[in-house]
Amino acid sequence: MDFKKTKLLYGLIAKNQSLSKKRHPMFEKSTFMKFFIYIFMAFWAVYLFFLGIALYAGFEESSREPYDMINGGMIFLLALDFYLRFGMQETPAQEIRPYKLLPIPQKFLLNVFLVRMALRPYNLFWHFLLVPIGFLSIPRFFGISGFVGFFVGWWLVFVVNSYWYLLWRTLVNKHVMFVSIPTVVYAALIYFGFFHFDGPSWLAKASMIFGQGLIGWNLLCYGALVLLLVLLFYVNRVIQARSVYAELAKEEKVSKVKSIRFGFLDRFGEVGEYMKLEIKSALRNSVVRKQFLMGIFYMLLLSAMFAFSDVYDSSPFWKVFICVYSFSCLGVMTLTNVMCSEGNYIDGLMSRKESVLSILRAKYYFNVIMMVIPLIFMMMPVSEGKVSAVMVFGCLFFSAGVVFACLFQLAVYNNNTIHLNEKLTRSGRGTRMQMLISMVSMFAPMLVMMVLINLFSEQTASLVLLLIGVAGTLLHPLWLRNIYKRFMKRRYENMAGFRESRNV
Repeated sequence: MDFKKTKLLYGLIAKNQSLSKKRHPMFEKSTFMKFFIYIFMAFWAVYLFFLGIALYAGFEESSREPYDMINGGMIFLLALDFYLRFGMQETPAQEIRPYKLLPIPQKFLLNVFLVRMALRPYNLFWHFLLVPIGFLSIPRFFGISGFVGFFVGWWLVFVVNSYWYLLWRTLVNKHVMFVSIPTVVYAALIYFGFFHFDGPSWLAKASMIFGQGLIGWNLLCYGALVLLLVLLFYVNRVIQARSVYAELAKEEKVSKVKSIRFGFLDRFGEVGEYMKLEIKSALRNSVVRKQFLMGIFYMLLLSAMFAFSDVYDSSPFWKVFICVYSFSCLGVMTLTNVMCSEGNYIDGLMSRKESVLSILRAKYYFNVIMMVIPLIFMMMPVSEGKVSAVMVFGCLFFSAGVVFACLFQLAVYNNNTIHLNEKLTRSGRGTRMQMLISMVSMFAPMLVMMVLINLFSEQTASLVLLLIGVAGTLLHPLWLRNIYKRFMKRRYENMAGFRESRNV
């Protein structure tokens, strides 16, 4: 394929991808939601910009230059960037399916999607933080060319992180054991690279040297970065291609599954039956099982970090962060797609419309019960005096009564069926509404808690959080019924979306 044809085909595929997003039902039907999301993105851009200025002012008082300080913390930014890509970044393999019957080489398609992944605006998101620090501190030593090197170098670093994320997401679909790899890697680097040192650690020094090399347009630094980028590009293409081939060639395997009755749930009637279905779905279905296991893993990780480590004891922010997300992370991961798995049998479900309310109740009770796991872990730091029992129970009930109430709103708007045994990741299929409510659910508890701590005291803030959470939890029959009524008003629109997405 010559260059002219390649360029033309690339342009057509890019145009097709752009049109597919613009023609999404949520894109066309919710003008207010688009406006709100743009405002939300603009807020974070402005916030990061002024945070960068504040960090520059703070770094000016240190013995090192501000650009050295930000380069030294490169691993922290990369870890944060990695986990924020959940729900925002699709895998190229899943995008190939609509083109599989067209006479277009699969390798070319993968190349197109990988290149488009590198050129995504999100890879420049953290530059709202980095640009003010770099612009105020670099030109006086290295000139404008140094600032440009800082800008380009960090962009390449985030592109590398993007390809690393893609590789991990694909491997997770092959085996759930891969779920722990990035956490282990980042945690080990942060722990052994930054703690137990009086001065700058070896990792911070290495990051500073590498960052200075990028600023100075050092060929060795850029060569190493480009080499890593090319390597990850090639590995991603190979792995993604194999995933597609496996998906297209797979055969349905019928195997005997030992039935587990969960008889103790029989006493709860119809709600108990749907709770059985939730448990069995988490155990048997590939996509649901992986979401559930990932949520459990991060729940256990956060709880264990707080229980068995003293690193976060001195920081109120990290104490609140871990305490809040230990209880809410599983719900954020699983309830974002609430009612999406039911899209596989939505027509049969609508023959008994009253069952939808029982399903919602079963999902709520199941997720609330799962919060017992982090609660057990949290009893250890409570007994050691690291955190108050009021804060722990405040975070628990706030998650159950407020965070879950936000996440369950998605039951009204979700209309994309989850293919339960799909091998390819479907993270990029999420709607704008899912992204919005997930972000609100993630940041609202932290925002409320930190505002209350600054206005009052930690104990008062925890008590207020507890009271709000208990009220929301006790009122769950009312807000679940409200969600049910709104779901029924939109049932025909949602059913059409479920049917259409089942055939994709």
